[in-house]
Amino acid sequence: MMVALPGASAAVLVLSLAAFLPTPQRAQDPAMVHYIYQRFQVLEQGLEKCTQATRAYIEDFREFSKNISIMLGRCQRDTNDYKSAVNNLALRVERAQREIDYLEYLRESDICIESEEKTLAEKLLQEAEEDKKVRTLLNASCNNMLMGIKSLKIVKKTMDTDGSWMKDSGSDSAKVYLLIGSRNNTVWEFANLRAFMEDSSKPAPRKLILPLSWQGSGQVIYKGFLFFHNQATSNEIIKYNLQKRTVEDRMLLPGGAGKALVYQHSPATYIDLAVDEHGLWAIHSGPGVQGHLVLTKIDPGTLGVEHSWDTPCRSQDAEASFLLCGVLYVVYRSGGQGPHRISCTYDPLGSIREEDLPNLIFPRRPTSHSMIHYNPRDKQLYAWNEGNQIIYKLQTKRKLPL
Repeated sequence: MMVALPGASAAVLVLSLAAFLPTPQRAQDPAMVHYIYQRFQVLEQGLEKCTQATRAYIEDFREFSKNISIMLGRCQRDTNDYKSAVNNLALRVERAQREIDYLEYLRESDICIESEEKTLAEKLLQEAEEDKKVRTLLNASCNNMLMGIKSLKIVKKTMDTDGSWMKDSGSDSAKVYLLIGSRNNTVWEFANLRAFMEDSSKPAPRKLILPLSWQGSGQVIYKGFLFFHNQATSNEIIKYNLQKRTVEDRMLLPGGAGKALVYQHSPATYIDLAVDEHGLWAIHSGPGVQGHLVLTKIDPGTLGVEHSWDTPCRSQDAEASFLLCGVLYVVYRSGGQGPHRISCTYDPLGSIREEDLPNLIFPRRPTSHSMIHYNPRDKQLYAWNEGNQIIYKLQTKRKLPL
């Protein structure tokens, strides 16, 4: 930085410079000294102006620095204020987000509660509709319950362990049908019970050869049709017209039917058909029921499934079952030579209570039943026991009101 020289200093400078100049005596031109002096005065004036300008610049710079410092301070304060405001805004946004999440949780909870309530209401409505359907299906036209097996009558003896025999459960026909064996396709039709009992009587039985073989001993005859389990399949039911000798229709029982034995002590029967006052039924096994019986109501006209129930009755130790007025009665054998007793019943309407039932024991027979079927026409049980064709007389009474 240039420093201004004061006036005295300039004079001293002039005198100093004059000392090095030649003496006036030796000077060739006296005007030269005057010229040099004037030039130094001009130089001094220029230095003075430079000093003044430098001082003005310094003052301006100090003022500028002061203003900059003030502005930086303000900027720092504004920055802190903005930072504080941003932090507060972030906290408010976070709080708002938590409130939104909570409100969303409450909304979802309300939706879940409403959904659960709606599901429960729909379930109750569905159960009510199903109960109404069942009560319509199993109308109150039949309200008898089994009270005892009074006696038995051995009608005929054959040499065959397994088989079934029956009358038409849906008509007043006196004809009797004999189906020998657990796998066969020959049906013997007798004119009446006497002709069935006495082989020598006339007319001779009519021999019907079916186009398909049956499986097990769960066949039934209902309104002129033979219904049986097709031996070549696991769950196909055949509807055979006895008069025309043709297969009228067929169906597949749903729900895993026919994949397991229906009764432990009937090793050839996988589907047991039955008839009672309400029509045609099927008793069979099903998936996920852990060895319990499944009861299915079938429309005999269309072979459509009308309804199905999982029952509490086990297949273990069971040998046969039958239906009477819409109630399933399962017959069990308590080992070895023990008695045959009904120790499980299932009423889809829930009108029969366990405490209402007596001790239902069959007249003693030495071996298991191959079949036991109820005939709603004559209110008797038709059974097959070790080659013996048996009729059981029944004792019933009206169901107690709930």
